[in-house]
Amino acid sequence: MVHLRTIQTRSPEPTQGAGRPAQSPNRLNLLLSYGGWQTESWASRLPQLLQPMGIHAWMAGSGTEATYLLKSQPVHLAVVDLALPLDTPEGAGSAEGGIRLLQLLSRLECPPPTIVVRRPRESRADSRLLNQALRQGAFAVVDRPVQLELMLEVFRRVLTRHYKNRWPNQPL
Repeated sequence: MVHLRTIQTRSPEPTQGAGRPAQSPNRLNLLLSYGGWQTESWASRLPQLLQPMGIHAWMAGSGTEATYLLKSQPVHLAVVDLALPLDTPEGAGSAEGGIRLLQLLSRLECPPPTIVVRRPRESRADSRLLNQALRQGAFAVVDRPVQLELMLEVFRRVLTRHYKNRWPNQPL
């Protein structure tokens, strides 16, 4: 069973049979993947900042969790950590989950804009991962350590460029 983590400050959301989350009335659904080991990271603080604006952040610690989320919720924006493990958060170390998640996102009927988080060091393997991410349509690339202000600015650019300054669920 895959357990998705979501940061909530209000009552829990209703579910549709088999434990699937119900369609959310939020303005924007954010898939937030994090392959790091820190419990108090930028990824754990970001949902609390965004929730008052109607942005619901679904956190995935593995490629399997992210895949389940994509099947159960519409995703309007995705943050993909290239260090995301494929199966379990405890099995970190393989970047396979991040690249596979990018491939899944690019195959969706309406692929969401994607922000890629990568390690700052430059090696051939890291360069290959970055090239793969860009080929899969990444909107932006952010180096670790992630600065919250920078991530919020990238979100603003996504809303401006991709969504034409409108929330995704807002009629024209």
